[in-house]
Parts: sequence; structure tokens; C-alpha cells
Amino acid sequence: MASNSTSTTDLDSQVNVEDLPITFKVKYIGSEVARGLWGIKYTRRPVDIMVGVAKNLPPNKVLPNCDLKVSTTGVQLEIISPKASINHWSYPIDTISYGVQDLVYTRVFAMIVVKDEASPHPFEVHAFVCDSRAMARKLTFALAAAFQDYSRRVKELAGEEDDQTTGDTITPTRQKFAIDLRTPEEIQAGELDQETEA
Repeated sequence: MASNSTSTTDLDSQVNVEDLPITFKVKYIGSEVARGLWGIKYTRRPVDIMVGVAKNLPPNKVLPNCDLKVSTTGVQLEIISPKASINHWSYPIDTISYGVQDLVYTRVFAMIVVKDEASPHPFEVHAFVCDSRAMARKLTFALAAAFQDYSRRVKELAGEEDDQTTGDTITPTRQKFAIDLRTPEEIQAGELDQETEA
């Protein structure tokens, strides 16, 4: 049974497409190879590895402070400090297959990005530390809103293509992406097969 404070927190976390773009102040933990396209089972181990490395950084090394912007076109990341040779990059929405608030490190948001299908390791987990658990949750909801908008656009485009075809019954390949909106406690409770798929 959900308590009032949990439902209030979830209501505070809700993000609609109209709210995008939203910029979050985060620390970039890094990236690791993922063994699958979407699911908590493919983000957990890489997050553990990255957090372990981050916890053992020498005193003179810090995680980069970043602005992470979620928009309907995808995720843009800009390193604010320390300055780096490459300080800005983006992930188009159609290359992000999954996003989740980590269930162990609840201030961590992780997403799986599809790099190149020809690569021997086409999936990468990128992880970010947020200032709070609530911010990680809101970031997850922001990506969900971006996925929702992308899904709507893909369906509209497919409808337009259907109108222009004459009797073609071949269904185009549909891209899959998912966002896990359950709380870390719900994920940990073993409800792993109920991820929201768009």
C-alpha cells in the first residue's frame, strides 16, 4: 500500500511532454557495456561497476558536473566542470532504448544507448548521479515523456505512410524502447516483468 508521502513524491516527479525540455544538474559517472537492449537486469551490474570506480577515485579526481537536458529530440549532455576537450554530446531519442532509476543507488539514473548495431558491443549503459532520489525519479519521468512523444510521432508517421501505400501489408520494423517508472522498492520486490514498454 502506498503512503501519502510516496504518492505526493510521485506527483511531484510527474513530467508531461509540455514540460520538456528540462535540464538537470548531475554528475556523470561514466559508461559501461550492456548485454541487452532494455531491462534492469542489463543496467544493474554496469552501474555497480561504475559506482565502484567512482568511489575509488583519487582525491584529486572528481566526477564531472554536467547539465543533462531531456527534450523530445533526446538527451543532451554538457560538462560544466572540470573542462574537458569534448564537453558536449547528445543521444537522439531513437538511440536510447531504456531508462531507469537504479534500485540500489537510488540517486543514480541509468540509460541504455544503442551505439552501432555492427559493433560487437552495441549497447552502452550511461549513469548519472543526481542530487536526490526525487531528482533521479523526475529525470526518469522526463525521459518517459520524451519516449511518449517519440512514440506518438512514430505512430503518426506510420499512419501517413499507410495512407500513401496501396495495398502494402508489410509492417515496418518497430523500434522498442522502455522506461521503468516503478520505484526502486517496487523493482526490488521482484516485479521485474512489468516494465512499461512504449
